[in-house]
Amino acid sequence: MKAIRRFTVRTVLPEQLQPLHELALNLRWSWHPETRDLFRSVDPEVWAASGEDPVRLLGEVPAARLAALATDRRFLRRLGDLTEDLRDYLTGPRWYQSSPPGDDQQAVRTSLPAAIAYFSPEYGIAAALPQYSGGLGILAGDHLKAASDLGVPIIGVGLFYRHGYFRQSLNRDGWQQERYPLLDPDELAVSLLRESDGAPCRIDLALPGGRTLAAHVWKAQVGRVPLLLLDSDIEANSPAERDVTDRLYGGGSEHRLLQEMLLGIGGVRAVRGYCRLTGHPAPEVFHTNEGHAGFLGVERIRELIADDAAGPGLDFAAALEAVRAGTLFTTHTPVPAGIDRFDRELVARHFGGDAALPGVQAEQVLALGAETWRGGDPKLFNMAAMGLRLAQRANGVSTLHGEVSRSMFNGLWPGFDVTEVPITSVTNGVHAATWIDPAVVRLGAAELGADRAEAAMTTGDAKRWTGLERIGNTEVWELRRNLRAQLVDEARQRLRTSWRQRGAGEAELGWVSSVLDPDVLTIGFARRVPSYKRLTLMLRDQERLRALLLHPTRPVQIVVAGKAHPADDGGKRLIQQMVAFADDPVVRHRIVFLPDYDMAMAQHLYPGCDVWLNNPLRPLEACGTSGMKAALNGCLNLSVLDGWWDEWYDGQNGWAIPTADGTGGVLDPESVEAERRDDIEAAALYDLIENQVAARFYDRGADGLPHRWIAMVRHTLVTLGPKVLAGRMVREYVERLYAPAALAQRELAAARPGEGPYAGARVLAGWKARIREAWPAVRVEHVEAENRDEAQELGSALALRVQVALGTLEPDDVEVQVVSGRVDESDGISDACLLALKPVGGPDLDGRTRYEGSLELCRTGPFGYTVRVLPAHPGLASPAELGLVTLPAESAGMDAGLLR
Repeated sequence: MKAIRRFTVRTVLPEQLQPLHELALNLRWSWHPETRDLFRSVDPEVWAASGEDPVRLLGEVPAARLAALATDRRFLRRLGDLTEDLRDYLTGPRWYQSSPPGDDQQAVRTSLPAAIAYFSPEYGIAAALPQYSGGLGILAGDHLKAASDLGVPIIGVGLFYRHGYFRQSLNRDGWQQERYPLLDPDELAVSLLRESDGAPCRIDLALPGGRTLAAHVWKAQVGRVPLLLLDSDIEANSPAERDVTDRLYGGGSEHRLLQEMLLGIGGVRAVRGYCRLTGHPAPEVFHTNEGHAGFLGVERIRELIADDAAGPGLDFAAALEAVRAGTLFTTHTPVPAGIDRFDRELVARHFGGDAALPGVQAEQVLALGAETWRGGDPKLFNMAAMGLRLAQRANGVSTLHGEVSRSMFNGLWPGFDVTEVPITSVTNGVHAATWIDPAVVRLGAAELGADRAEAAMTTGDAKRWTGLERIGNTEVWELRRNLRAQLVDEARQRLRTSWRQRGAGEAELGWVSSVLDPDVLTIGFARRVPSYKRLTLMLRDQERLRALLLHPTRPVQIVVAGKAHPADDGGKRLIQQMVAFADDPVVRHRIVFLPDYDMAMAQHLYPGCDVWLNNPLRPLEACGTSGMKAALNGCLNLSVLDGWWDEWYDGQNGWAIPTADGTGGVLDPESVEAERRDDIEAAALYDLIENQVAARFYDRGADGLPHRWIAMVRHTLVTLGPKVLAGRMVREYVERLYAPAALAQRELAAARPGEGPYAGARVLAGWKARIREAWPAVRVEHVEAENRDEAQELGSALALRVQVALGTLEPDDVEVQVVSGRVDESDGISDACLLALKPVGGPDLDGRTRYEGSLELCRTGPFGYTVRVLPAHPGLASPAELGLVTLPAESAGMDAGLLR
């Protein structure tokens, strides 16, 4: 018999224990070991049964136990200390408040934004708040946690999915099964955002046909950072609208569009409501984490177009400039297929007619997402293109991914070389306190001291990690063995549960108790299961793999986990193939597949592995932060040189899997060339494991210790530790992107005498319109170099004179540049240097302006130059911002620009 209604009956805590609610509702407990230990001591059995969730724990612990704790002076003293510690953490000055970055500290201090709004479709904060599917969400969660530790005033914005992503199990044949348990907000560490009269804060979006999409806002407190999650499952909505936030990455195209409109448009309105109700400073910078939240820029344009007390009444062009100045767009996608694209007619229907945003025309919205580049589809609306057009600053998530992104989006900046596309990179990081095992922290604190160890994990200051190299070999090896043993125990428990779900009886599972060995080299592989991550590359030669697993003196064991998207049958087949191999009684004690990979599993998996394996198709891994989490625990990486590993592999912190460059098939996993590539790379993987990885792990000294292995572990901790931290990442965002964006936003928003607020935005929009209209008349008409026919020597200079027709533009509107550098056989310039030429006098009788300068010849060998004209304005973040450039025409009137 099923209940017709479900609700939660909450425990009434004794007055002395009321601070437990305060600790439970701030998710700082998820990365604060002392607070977790306190909750564990409330009732260890209930704590384990609740999935180590404080809110569930307090709802299920027996009343008699609570009564006993209310009189336990030792427990109450710990509770008081931890409550006070949390309050100090929430209110005391931290890095952002007390240690401004940069040389000119006063200048940087005044540039820091009062607040930043950070939008993401998913967040991995803790397993107890399952609102994530993979790396994007975990990264977003780590971003908020690091911002909290550093005191960066971020407001997180996302959606509250009533069914989260999905829980994974296997059937008897090893086929992935999905289930979607309903999440009750009353059982989670969230609270409803309410108006001053106690009514829920409600966000409304107009939909076609006179319908309305309404949402309430749940707030999760992530340390110092509020995370606002919009929930459409409310009585005000019809059944279709209630289902908009049903699950993460589910539904068809219109369903996804509505989710992204609610995230972007509704998210901005939720931020405004939160700031109004709490007094939190309004954000000056808006950070779009992937294209899913791109509509936030459209909503902010609507706000600025409004001609009332809430808005300054700008036109669309000026509003666009004001929005762009304070917006950052981060792309995580290394392939066009990973970008959300919608039918233009679908988007037009949801931004036109009775669904239109006041003052914003559907055609203006469509232009933001148009695929105007060669090869683009005019029928589709591209969310990444909109994100880039609405943001003055953009970045990829590793150095290599920045290069890939510049190439992928080059079409938005025609006429510019790939290297000049205005997309930079900030390499991702991971939140140390979340992912480092407490035993590793204790070992580091014993050498560095507790305060210095905490500061090292928070800030990413490499100097604070100095000293870890002094930890003794015996201590390092004992730690690694204990962590491996913990993973073995965890894997056996999870494997037994999985086989019971697959239909096995307890009598069939005696073998599980001998699965894995705490003294055997352990390799981990866990991630989402799209084809490009190549879950089954290790199965290319199964006999070779069996030989590695069963080696008589140097055996290897492998722990595998991962989820395929529910609609991805190809990914599910890869899992089934892996499970079929791992089910073989000959090897099942050496290789296991653990279903339901989530944060709780990961926190055992990363520390317990000796080697972390990653073998994607290069360069399709944008960053790959799982290997960072493993490295923080002294695990060595074995990876293709992709993402962050391409950047920080140094030959002593792990191994690089060779790639079969030039064999083709990179973007087509089914091609014949792809088969050959996989065979080559799998063979290289086997050779590395057998002849280098296992050989070094089992190379023991007279004391039984693998000294060379331990040296690599120590080197990894000391050198990679500070680099892979989310604290380092967030500091880079603050210094390189948030602070400049805040300054640009203020410049455009400021009032000027007689012009009112946003005068700078109006001026910049008018200037851009004038430039675009006049640009077709801009020409480089003549380039002349003195002594160009004479032999050129290193250190000499060429005197250049360039005649440029500017049409109706003034010299201050443009910059005339010489681009010079080494040239290849096709005269392409590489390692380019830029030289700005100066105008000399006014226009001649033909309306041409002369520019002059001296080009220093600073390198030997084939050398060349060209000349170009670019728009120039102090409000531009990049010379390529408008996508306009004029190069010399190919005519006899030009001097040759190539010197050999």
